[in-house]
Amino acid sequence: MKLTAQNLCWSAGSLEIVRDVSFEVQPGEFLGIIGPNGSGKSTLLSMLAGIRKPLSGQVLLGEQPIRSIGSRDVAQKLAFVEQQAETSERITARQAVELGRTPYLGPLSGWSVEDDAIVNSVLQNVDMVDKAERFWHHLSGGERQRLHIGRALAQQPRVLLLDEPTNHLDIGHQIDLLDLVHRQELTVVAALHDLNHAAMFCDRIALMDHGRLMAIGAPSEVLNSGTISAVFGVGATVSADEDGICHIRYRSGGRKRISSR
Repeated sequence: MKLTAQNLCWSAGSLEIVRDVSFEVQPGEFLGIIGPNGSGKSTLLSMLAGIRKPLSGQVLLGEQPIRSIGSRDVAQKLAFVEQQAETSERITARQAVELGRTPYLGPLSGWSVEDDAIVNSVLQNVDMVDKAERFWHHLSGGERQRLHIGRALAQQPRVLLLDEPTNHLDIGHQIDLLDLVHRQELTVVAALHDLNHAAMFCDRIALMDHGRLMAIGAPSEVLNSGTISAVFGVGATVSADEDGICHIRYRSGGRKRISSR
C-alpha cells in the first residue's frame, strides 16, 4: 500500500519542527529516515501514523486522506511502533503480542484459532517463544522492544512505521529484526540512527535536518562523506561492496565545531 506525505508541517509554539515535507513511499518499499537528534523524525512519523494532526498538509494512506479513515480501518492497514511505549498493566509477553489482533475483534468476531496461529508465528519470529508467559515488568528493555514489533506484526498491516526500532537491542537482534521486517513485503518507513543499517536494509533513504527533507534517494545517492560531515558533523569514508551496499567508516577526532555565526 502506498503512503504519501504532502507538504507536512508541524510546530511547537513558534518553533518549526517539521517544515513542508513531501514524499511518496511505494507499496513494498523500505524507506529509512535518518538525521540528527531533533531533526523532526519522530514528529514526522507520528503524523504519518495519523496520531499527530499536521499544522498543514496531509497524509494519504493508499489514495485516501488518513484523517478520513476510521481508526479501526487504519489499524488494520497501518501499524506504528513508537520509540517509547510502556504499560503498567500486568500482562504477559504473549498478551502484549495479542493486543495486535484487537482491530479484528468485535461482537461478531471473537478470538479464533487463526488469531492464536498468528500470535504463535510472531512470537517465533521475534524470538520470544520461551518467554511468552513471562510478565512484562520482568522483561528487559530489548525483550520489550521485540514484543512491540511483534504486536505490530500481529496486526498484519500493509504499512509499518518504526521509530528507532533497534533501541535496546544487541547487535544480533538488531540485524535479525531489521531482516525480519525487510522480508515481510510491507511498505515500511523507519527512523534509524545507524547509517550502516539504513544502507543495508533500505531501498531509499530520506535525510532530515532541522525539520527539512534535505535529500531522498538510494543509499548510494544520499550517504556520502560530504553529506555526513555537513549534517552529522563527523568525518566519514563511504565505500561500496560488490553488491553495491554502502559501508560507512567514521574517522576519529570528535564532532566538528559549529560556528555560532
